[in-house]
Amino acid sequence: MTLRHMLLGSIAAITLVGSVSASAQQDRFAGVEIKTEALRGNLYVLFGAGGNIGVSAGDDGVFIIDDQFAPLTDKIRAAIAKISDKEIRFVINTHYHGDHTGGNENFGSAGTVVVAHDKVRQRLSAAAFAKAVEGKLSAGQKAALPVVTFNSEMSFHLNGDEARVIYAANGHTDGDSFIFFQNTNLIHMGDLFFNGRYPYIDLGSGGSVGGVIDAAERAAGMADDQTIVIPGHGAVTDKAGLLAYRDMLTATRDIVATLKNSGKSLEEVQAMTPLAAFTDAWGSSKEGENRYIGYIYNSL
Repeated sequence: MTLRHMLLGSIAAITLVGSVSASAQQDRFAGVEIKTEALRGNLYVLFGAGGNIGVSAGDDGVFIIDDQFAPLTDKIRAAIAKISDKEIRFVINTHYHGDHTGGNENFGSAGTVVVAHDKVRQRLSAAAFAKAVEGKLSAGQKAALPVVTFNSEMSFHLNGDEARVIYAANGHTDGDSFIFFQNTNLIHMGDLFFNGRYPYIDLGSGGSVGGVIDAAERAAGMADDQTIVIPGHGAVTDKAGLLAYRDMLTATRDIVATLKNSGKSLEEVQAMTPLAAFTDAWGSSKEGENRYIGYIYNSL
């Protein structure tokens, strides 16, 4: 995918978010409760609305993985304050979607350093949006952009651990990363892992079913039976849960590939309900299953 197509996708996403008034967003999130679950050592997960937030809190301060939606920032800060009174030094974006990066502006404006893969910054690029639409950047747009980026891997040496941030090409999007806390033995997968449901694969942003499978395989290879795994959405699990996800992805991919290779159209494949054996564990609705079949079919 060309940079032009990436930027057009980013512009479309920003335009969609901008079409929702601030008051409507506040109303939408007014009833959201941020729930905290202690995991191991100084690592926690926060559940709210959007992607699961990983938290490392220790003597070196706090850093978080993803930051959900902007109207939830105060609630997120309040939940973190119950864990630690230290400053939030870094936020790592696992990818560019707004339910994982919506709080960037709030955190960035307060001095938190936003970190992400190079392609996340490209997709969040307010500069590209401003050039196409307004020709200038606001202070908030600047604050929302990652200021530290990487192209393959990087590490955080904080709070007695080494958190390895690992790029996974063309998975959920073209800019996904997962984070492996090596000493604590915990992996945050971002949206490379939807636990208990079929995934959303953003084909328009460079995602592919094969890339998601590869990422699950790679992360599982780093894990052992004691590894804690935080998905982007769904309950915290372990290596076995991650492998079950990989196995589901592989099996469903193969089913759809066989039907596509036999000459069947997407609509014909969907009408056959070929994933019925997986519905109880991973499906939520016929509409959701058909979307997932479309992701597979169109990424083969």
